[in-house]
Amino acid sequence: MSTRTALPPTPLATSGPRTLRLEEEFMLVDPVTLEQQPRAEVVLDRLAAALPPGTSAAHEFLASQVEHASPVFSDLPRALAELSAFRVHLAAAAHAEGLVVYSGGMPFQAAPQPTLTDDPRYDRVRSGFREVIADHQVSGLHVHVAVPDREVGVRVLGRIRPWLPTLLALSGNSPFWRGVDTGFASWRTIMMRRWVTGGCPPVFRDAEDYDRRLAALVGVGGTVDVETVAWNARLSEHYPTVEFRVFDAQLDAADSVLLAALARGIVERAVDDDAEPMPSVDPELLDAALWHAARDGLSDQLVWDGSLVPAEAAVEALVDHIRVGNADRAFIRAQLDRLVFDGTGAERQRGAYAKAGVEGLGTLAS
Repeated sequence: MSTRTALPPTPLATSGPRTLRLEEEFMLVDPVTLEQQPRAEVVLDRLAAALPPGTSAAHEFLASQVEHASPVFSDLPRALAELSAFRVHLAAAAHAEGLVVYSGGMPFQAAPQPTLTDDPRYDRVRSGFREVIADHQVSGLHVHVAVPDREVGVRVLGRIRPWLPTLLALSGNSPFWRGVDTGFASWRTIMMRRWVTGGCPPVFRDAEDYDRRLAALVGVGGTVDVETVAWNARLSEHYPTVEFRVFDAQLDAADSVLLAALARGIVERAVDDDAEPMPSVDPELLDAALWHAARDGLSDQLVWDGSLVPAEAAVEALVDHIRVGNADRAFIRAQLDRLVFDGTGAERQRGAYAKAGVEGLGTLAS
């Protein structure tokens, strides 16, 4: 929901892997209580002097948030290196202000009402959503994957829908809210269901149908503009990309790049299969599958191909489905093995909290 990020249009890859771009949202929190602190502007001022050219940081909806809009990448190791470097710079700027950086879908502790960034658009959002905003203290990872044009992009949206629950399960990283274990891997996902629009995007006939139906939502409830339509995937209004918004913010840059690599592989396959019949999935089952994935993550079963299957089977189906080169497949496999060994963000958070309470959870902040 940022208003300060300004980057040139995303170029399309003419050969090799399709280009992608990541937007990561971070919370600034107290190092002892882990309650978010509305001091993003002073941290951004410090950060501006340290960032290399071409790297963008901006405020976000919450005054405690910083958003990193990455450069455009095609190479995954370079993406990992640059995202990791940004996190080092952000941590240093936060530490200079007596804060730490928490990269999760929701903060462990939060004020009864959040402090919003001073911005007229955000004021309109608060006015439209009213008390929903009290719990809308969320951070996400948004992944943009290049597509040739909006017509192809609309068809890609239809093809990626069945994979969104598995992607969500891999990214779950918000088990706590106001100091309580919610029992969910992604409580952020449940909070997002309170938004006027959310969940899986519908199927559209073409780009004209997409744009017409998107425009019709503006002014309904708290939808102040098309960018407040919060589907788990949508077309970007600024770049020739499909934007995945299903992911929680991630503890590590490696997790973010893994999810981006999977998203790109799904889009690549969708573009290659453009002439094939559109996959059919019952919308009510897909909606329930997203809720189920938000609750259990990878800890039990996921809905795949119309029924519940072991989570590892759904992940393997995803890996088999994606269209990637050998180097990317090796990267994805290595990162998935690491994720299974270390646990998802939600599992790691719970483990740290069980071991040493809030202090243990704080070790996951930077």
